[in-house]
Amino acid sequence: MAIKSDVRESRAPAGLVKTLRSGIGRVSEEVIEEIQNRIPEYARREDELYIKVLRTAVEQAIEGFLDRVESPDAAWDPEPFRMVGKGEAAEGRNLEPLQTALRLGARVGWRRLTEIADPLGLSPQCLYDLGETIFVYLDQLADAAAEGFEEARARAAGEIERRRGRLLDLLLSQPAASPEAIADLAKAAGWRLPRTVACVALDDLPGVPAQGPAQGPAQGRRGTAYRMPARMPALPPDVLAGLERTTPCLLVPDPSGPGQAQMLEHGLRGYWGAIGPAVPLAAAATSLRWAREALELSRRGVLPRGLPRCEDHMATLVVFKDEELVNALAEARLAPLAHLRPTQQDRLAETLLAWLRYGRGAGEVAARLHVHPQTVRYRLRQLEELYGEQLADPDVRFELEIALRARQAVNRTFRGAGGRA
Repeated sequence: MAIKSDVRESRAPAGLVKTLRSGIGRVSEEVIEEIQNRIPEYARREDELYIKVLRTAVEQAIEGFLDRVESPDAAWDPEPFRMVGKGEAAEGRNLEPLQTALRLGARVGWRRLTEIADPLGLSPQCLYDLGETIFVYLDQLADAAAEGFEEARARAAGEIERRRGRLLDLLLSQPAASPEAIADLAKAAGWRLPRTVACVALDDLPGVPAQGPAQGPAQGRRGTAYRMPARMPALPPDVLAGLERTTPCLLVPDPSGPGQAQMLEHGLRGYWGAIGPAVPLAAAATSLRWAREALELSRRGVLPRGLPRCEDHMATLVVFKDEELVNALAEARLAPLAHLRPTQQDRLAETLLAWLRYGRGAGEVAARLHVHPQTVRYRLRQLEELYGEQLADPDVRFELEIALRARQAVNRTFRGAGGRA
């Protein structure tokens, strides 16, 4: 797109532009020589194609300057130097080498002007006007290059994001994709293949309470859910994000590495979700599956809100993996308590779980429950009457602990929701 020059009209003699045009070839060679001598990034003397491109850019810049001097009000097309900026982005450089090259070109051009000033009878005012034109033109060239540079970088960033999105889909696909396909796409996306990963399932539920009926001792009620914050997570670029998925998720490389836990805690502040276990890269889908299950238990209040880690709650996850089976187990193993009042059930279940978890001494159980040892002894006698010889069976004790842990988790859920078990 052509733009209007804002350079004021130069009071240059009519023969000046003609003289300068006749020396474009020599000045171009001087500029190229200066650039290649002083800027290592452009010192590619053996690359004929590169030299040709460089010469074209230099000649276009000089021609554009002379057009400006000859016709200050003429429109100017910045597209060639936008393309130069795009080329710099494609080469993986920043704009500093190009800006240095522009300054060197201006210096050579000014030197040429001072050489012909006396023969052409250029006045000091004319030289001043030409110098000002050089500086303004230099700024416009730099602005055009910067526009092209930023456009190319934005386009490249968008393409990288699309590739990383496809990579995340591939890593989470079932059955798992081939290691070769993953490696190829990871290379194209500029993503280093880690040894282990962990997936994070994020909560995007609407900010309204949702209640569900209790169905057995292993069923809880859904607690209050909140909208995710409007801001995007502040995470490093090597974390693959799938925020548009049905269940928004992240894939974190090397989750056990130095500083990774703090990075997640800081970057996801204000978010609710669950962090899956660290697994080999090929098992990323497994980590996400566990994270989703932990997230659902967190929504129900079985696991704490925030960002619970699956690795800290593996027993609960295993217990709630098949809730129908746990409900059946609880119904069978907690049957001796079924005829009691709810408050009695709670007290005896709490005491029995503490007895199973912390040892069979009344003193230790009493300390855990913050009650008097005599109270514990009384409850334990009741339990012996209810269960008889079953408490001596290791398998029964194991099943009882599973059922009682599930019951305890559900009770916490109900209390958090303002209900009762």
